[in-house]
Amino acid sequence: MATITLYYQFYLSGAVATKILPEFGMSFTYFVNISVVGYILGAVASFLAGIADKYGRANIVTVGLFVVALLCLIGIPNVHSKMAFAVLIIAIGFVEGIILVATPALIRDFSPQLGRASAMGFWTLGPVLGSLVVSILVSNTSDSTPWQDQYIICGVVGLVIAGIALFGLRELAPSLRDQIMVTSHDRALVEARAKGIDVEGALKHPFRQMLKADIVVSAFGISVFLIIYYIAVGFFPIYFQTVFGFSQSKANALGNWNWTFNALSLLFFGFLSDRLRVRKPFMVIGAIGAIVFTSIFALKATEPDTSYSTFVVLLVGLSISLGCAYAPWMASFTETVERRNPALTATGLAVWGLIIRIVIAVSVFFVPHVVNTVTTLVDKGATVQAAAEGKDAALTPAQNAVVKAVAADPSIVTKVQGLATKNQAALATAAKLKPATQSALAKNPTDPAAQAQALSELSGVPVAAVATVLTLNAQHSKALAAGAVVDPALATKLLLDKTNQKLLAQAVGQVVTKLGITQADAVARLQELATIPLDQLIVVQQNGTKVINAGAELTALSKVPAADLAYLQQYGAPLQDAKVQASLKNLQANGPAVLKAQVDSPKQWQKYFWVGVGGELLFIPLIFVMAGFWDPRKAKRQEEEHERMVDAELAKLTEAEAAPAGT
Repeated sequence: MATITLYYQFYLSGAVATKILPEFGMSFTYFVNISVVGYILGAVASFLAGIADKYGRANIVTVGLFVVALLCLIGIPNVHSKMAFAVLIIAIGFVEGIILVATPALIRDFSPQLGRASAMGFWTLGPVLGSLVVSILVSNTSDSTPWQDQYIICGVVGLVIAGIALFGLRELAPSLRDQIMVTSHDRALVEARAKGIDVEGALKHPFRQMLKADIVVSAFGISVFLIIYYIAVGFFPIYFQTVFGFSQSKANALGNWNWTFNALSLLFFGFLSDRLRVRKPFMVIGAIGAIVFTSIFALKATEPDTSYSTFVVLLVGLSISLGCAYAPWMASFTETVERRNPALTATGLAVWGLIIRIVIAVSVFFVPHVVNTVTTLVDKGATVQAAAEGKDAALTPAQNAVVKAVAADPSIVTKVQGLATKNQAALATAAKLKPATQSALAKNPTDPAAQAQALSELSGVPVAAVATVLTLNAQHSKALAAGAVVDPALATKLLLDKTNQKLLAQAVGQVVTKLGITQADAVARLQELATIPLDQLIVVQQNGTKVINAGAELTALSKVPAADLAYLQQYGAPLQDAKVQASLKNLQANGPAVLKAQVDSPKQWQKYFWVGVGGELLFIPLIFVMAGFWDPRKAKRQEEEHERMVDAELAKLTEAEAAPAGT
């Protein structure tokens, strides 16, 4: 429980990284370097944790749990700068490095070699189930849940577990734990040997005893083998969110499959390894499986249509393979350490902790240098993608529709500008018309009522007056044309005195001259004009020119193709909207960089996954330096020989203790 809780707290930042980065204005490189420093200090801490052989493992674990719980509950949720966040995460990494050594050493103390793989598989559930807890909690909370709440939850959990550890965690006395235990039957022999063991002598020059080729090489082998594991822990949520567009909850839900099957495989293969009494065959089989599934996973990185279910299958296969190799490796490594000195298990594990953290720190350090697209995608990708997909929460559906269309076809802006320039006058006319009027004209351009309303809006003349002008123009167009060329002062006098022949002659002369018609036609037109009621003539005189000019504007507007007008209506005005313009400017400024990052990111991640495959390949030959048999039959014979040795040793001890009593 202690290990599960610690790794739940340690791995949480990777699950909510896409929220942490923008909140602190933190680049992906900065975020990764926090992990690098944490791993380096964790390496130092794990090396120093060799003191657990002298000062007690349970005490170290309990204190560490309290420290990390308080950091998660109080410290991290209340930080306001990326530097403060970094310091606290690094502190957690330091504590993790210590507990990494102390907890498996406790497991070893209470496990004979015969059940060592099962016991170590059980210990390894800590990091794996810690990852599973992270995945379950994050995937089952809303994407809008503040990341600080996640840390508060894990802080509370940490305090509860720390309290349990304070009262419930115990360890063996040094005189008992410094013996190799092969079966539970050995415990009697262990207690007998403990009466005369030189504990202090066994602890002299501990690191000199542990820095041997078989220990160092095997620790390095598992470290490079687990590169893909640490990528999964730290970066898979970011990877699936930035490359495949999964939500935070969906990306972490993949971890539910990954870590569940990893945990089950650790237990299963640990048990099977103990039953068959061998470790190395499982390591080889697991490594081969990991190579196959990691390779397929790497190839899928550049296939954007890869389904969620495909990733589930690949991650399940990979997690089972890792479990198949890792649980037996942990058992074999502690047995390799015990082959050197069973009193220095924690020191041997400290060497492993140092090496694995150095390897992981180096490998993680290069992630942002190989994958340099994450910062762009995390900082700008979400807003650019939301705008491009028409899902910007700050815009209305209509505004989103325009932004989405322009994002898909930037030529829309150019086309709108071209049409607007070409039809500038017509657009000015259209701008004077109400939307309802435009709609009515679009449906039926010859509708008299719609035309009258349009002319009224364009000329500023009441609709009734427009109707009068239109009616008279339709019935008396020639007469009105003649009246229009007569001098206004003369026309006014003639209207007041229609029988004045002198005035009429002057008017006829002006009409003949200006219209180029005969005197008879001029007389006829003026006589027709005289039949129109005076009030209607006044309406025409006051508004006729305005209505006629409006008619010319409306005619020019009608000549613009309907498709062009519809296009301008759809995009013209919306493109003048300040919010739409701001969104489009953001797309213009950041879209190319985000698009390039989206293209480059899968290939960059793929390169790093191949590094993981390389580590898995390198692991296989390094298995051969470790303790243990390949053949279950040989392992069984060795166990039987050991049983005979134990029985003989117990018999000798029994005789030695009984002799004084018989003399």
